[in-house]
Amino acid sequence: MSLATRTLGRSNLKVTVLGFGTAPLGDLYATLDDATAIATVEAALGAGIMLLDTSPHYGNGLAEHRCGTALRRHERSDVVLSTKVGRVMDPRQRPAAPARSDVVSPGFAGGLPHKASFDYSYDGAMRSFEQSLLRLGTDRIDVLLIHDVDVWTHGADGIEARFKEAMDGAYRALADLRDQKVIKAIGVGINEADMCERFARAGDFDCMLLAGRYSLLEQPALEGFLPLAQDKNIGVMLGGVFNSGILATGAVPGARYNYAPAPDAVMDKVRRIEAVCRAHSVPLAHAALHFALGHPAVASVVLGGVTPEEVSRNVAAFAASPPAGLWRDLKSEGLLAPDAPIPA
Repeated sequence: MSLATRTLGRSNLKVTVLGFGTAPLGDLYATLDDATAIATVEAALGAGIMLLDTSPHYGNGLAEHRCGTALRRHERSDVVLSTKVGRVMDPRQRPAAPARSDVVSPGFAGGLPHKASFDYSYDGAMRSFEQSLLRLGTDRIDVLLIHDVDVWTHGADGIEARFKEAMDGAYRALADLRDQKVIKAIGVGINEADMCERFARAGDFDCMLLAGRYSLLEQPALEGFLPLAQDKNIGVMLGGVFNSGILATGAVPGARYNYAPAPDAVMDKVRRIEAVCRAHSVPLAHAALHFALGHPAVASVVLGGVTPEEVSRNVAAFAASPPAGLWRDLKSEGLLAPDAPIPA
């Protein structure tokens, strides 16, 4: 099928409504062999997905390496490539000892043997950008995002210093690169709607990638950030629309929410959402995907995958739109915010 495109905020970039997120290609939760990882990227590009989002953080550069291999087999101009700054890799030092024997960095079970350090300074952002170009094997990146300047990553005691460092340093670097037409759009990629709103008010951003905070399960971005994004014409890319897995798997034993086992309250709400979806014969994952695209500020939903088959299922989910009655029933059950836009 042909995927629709939308303009990414104030940039002139056209992105497909379905993007491909590469965190799983950094060995998120479990190691992944190179052949499967590269084949999964190729499946996404072959299916017509034009937006490819990655980061140095994903496996300490491993996801970027794997993306670069796949990109060299395709026409570069057909892809909108997004990556991030905020971490710099040191290939001469190994990552710190993991908290668990199977984890190299939070959530990543493998990855490259390079130590990552947070650096939101001007020079740090430039160094991160250069390292990404080398790992990706390309001469240009389209979208560059400041990564993980949020309380979840740095804690309440550290966020103010990191926000100031990012605005005084990384933001100026990205703005200079945009002015020089080295990149086409700048933004942030974070896990908190409040921090997206704060950045949107502090700088001149084209787009933002928000993970997990506007989904079928929860909509905290609806009150402040998403209306502001519309007002400022900031294109929104949504990651984590399955809330780390539970809206894809359903409330099964071991279901993940926010990268950890789902608590009882979340499991209960997902069961209730599943019941309404079943009444309309709509798979839970399909409902989650279409709901996320329903807000007019959203340009693309960025989904990960670890096999070509997962990519095919995600693309196929666009084939049939859920009936309007599904959204009405979810609202009447108190499972969706009353003012959440209903997908067309």
